[in-house]
Amino acid sequence: MSCKGVDKPEETNSDAAPVRLADPFIMLHDDVYYAYGTNANDGIEVYTSDDLKEWKKAPELALHKDNSYGDRWFWAPEVYYVNGKFYMYYSAEEHICVAVADSPFGPFKQPVQKPMIEGEKTIDNSLFIDDDGKPYLFFDRFNDGLNIWVAELEEDLMTIKTETLHPCIHVSQEWEQVWPRVNEGAFIVKHNGIYYMTYSANSYESQFYGIGCATATDIFGEWTKYPDNPLLQKPGDLVGVGHSAMFRDKQGDLRIVFHAHHDENNIHPRKMYIGRAGFEKVDGVDKMYIEEQYDTPVMAE
Repeated sequence: MSCKGVDKPEETNSDAAPVRLADPFIMLHDDVYYAYGTNANDGIEVYTSDDLKEWKKAPELALHKDNSYGDRWFWAPEVYYVNGKFYMYYSAEEHICVAVADSPFGPFKQPVQKPMIEGEKTIDNSLFIDDDGKPYLFFDRFNDGLNIWVAELEEDLMTIKTETLHPCIHVSQEWEQVWPRVNEGAFIVKHNGIYYMTYSANSYESQFYGIGCATATDIFGEWTKYPDNPLLQKPGDLVGVGHSAMFRDKQGDLRIVFHAHHDENNIHPRKMYIGRAGFEKVDGVDKMYIEEQYDTPVMAE
């Protein structure tokens, strides 16, 4: 159900090869964009760009399995710069982990090579730090298909306060019930006092994989899904669209990065795409939208 797979490199003669990253995440740091995602067998790769259009792959892995819990299935990394350190949240062998580095290129290392939650499968961990400085971790549990939970973190940004574990959303809308029971890949933004959660539903293998949104006024309160979900599903010629993250570009605009299937007949290798998101007033409330148009990043020559 949860196996996101590992995308094998593909030979190409194209001068504009796509960026082959699944579960992508982009961080802007010191005027450089860094992209991380699911692809390598032995860890996590990192790519850089100045303009979001052309990307270069770093020669070394940002995270290598020698410095991590687990030996395979390195999925869905997210990297955050907090208090002078870079924190990478990622999944390995269907367990959530966190590693630290002094550089966005790594090497990211786990001080103690064990999952954040031992004895239970969990994936897709995403950090959110609220306005008051409190850190929270959103992630998927396997106790009702795949569903999304949240917990507060200790100040070390590595230790989950297990007594705060709280369920957020699970499969509940008709569009999510293609196959199997999946709500995954949560990402949180806060706008005018409201928390907006983008998430993906259906199997990543399905062409009907898509992105929905849920909102809450309290992180530990009730999350309400938009009745018109999904916000993005099969845009243009793409299928299998999902596992997104958001970031602000150099102009301060809200952007969304996501992956899609290689083409209509092949899932792998999945590719990275970048779109635009924002908020518009609907009945007096700011509603999130995701534009149907998207850009296709390519590898620099």
